[in-house]
Amino acid sequence: MPGKYKSSAIIIPIEQAVGQVVAHDMTEIRPGQYKGPAFKKGHIITEADLPHLRRLGKENVYVLRIEPGTIHEDDAAVRLAAALSGSGVFFDPNPSEGKISLKAASKGLLKVNQEALISFNLLPEVTCASRHNNTLVEEGDIIAATRVIPLVADEKAVEEAVKIAQNAGGVFSVKKLSHPRTSIVITGNEVFHGLIDDKFAPILRKKLHALGCSIADEFFTPDDSLRIAQMIRDALSKCAELILVAGGMSVDPDDVSRTAILDAGAEEVVYGTPVLPGAMFLYGRISGIPVLGIPACVLFYKATVLDLILPRVLAGETVTRKDLAALAHGGLCLNCDVCRYPLCPFGK
Repeated sequence: MPGKYKSSAIIIPIEQAVGQVVAHDMTEIRPGQYKGPAFKKGHIITEADLPHLRRLGKENVYVLRIEPGTIHEDDAAVRLAAALSGSGVFFDPNPSEGKISLKAASKGLLKVNQEALISFNLLPEVTCASRHNNTLVEEGDIIAATRVIPLVADEKAVEEAVKIAQNAGGVFSVKKLSHPRTSIVITGNEVFHGLIDDKFAPILRKKLHALGCSIADEFFTPDDSLRIAQMIRDALSKCAELILVAGGMSVDPDDVSRTAILDAGAEEVVYGTPVLPGAMFLYGRISGIPVLGIPACVLFYKATVLDLILPRVLAGETVTRKDLAALAHGGLCLNCDVCRYPLCPFGK
């Protein structure tokens, strides 16, 4: 039963505590100045510490005797953190107030085994909270934190939690982003004939740059299926490793980009997503090279389906219909007056 442990938790008056070892971090809070341990686990209390303890409002202190079959919160946190950490994740093995934070070892895409995380948290004596799956993270970002609930936990419960995480190969990992040679194909009669300035390339260039990529080649073509398909082939002949086809993804008669992508040899094609904005997005592959069909919504919204899918493509993932269907939950942009993406519910 939770709360019943094989340990001696002795509470003694501070006057009798001189020479005793502090069994857990003792938190001190000075509003606006400091929050942290006044005395850390392992500190030997001296006569000089007694006034400080009184200022903290302490009349008694804990002295713990850890018995067989139990584990201190700090030792448990280290075990849990090690089991939860997969590739691209690290942590400081010195807990703070019984908690350890897991961090990203590099910039990349956070992957969370959500089923394993739920199973882990179904156990009554352990806890782990994390950021959302498929979140872009920077090197050193905190991605999750774990601890046990009681000060002294049942070691078997901790071992069970460790086993769940280990069987999952680590619940958390961070995938590094690749920097593929990228080509973009800008479609549209108005742009091709110089009637309007192209708006797609600057936006795509900015988004790619933010992810560490650059555009190697730019192709412009009218709304002609054969010519668009040829531009895609030309990009492939120049060793493109990622191709973005911008515009012409709607259902109007002159929107022929989707047909052109298919004619160029795309397979594993998925067209249409339950994401707004971004319903008419396309994903496909030609000889293993990802091809993304970019709808016009990218011109008018700061955050669209492209911002959700592009990092996953750069992380080496193959996007399936099921992947896109899963975006329905959280896939509605609220079109706020001030866009705060990614600090918002979109894509979460």
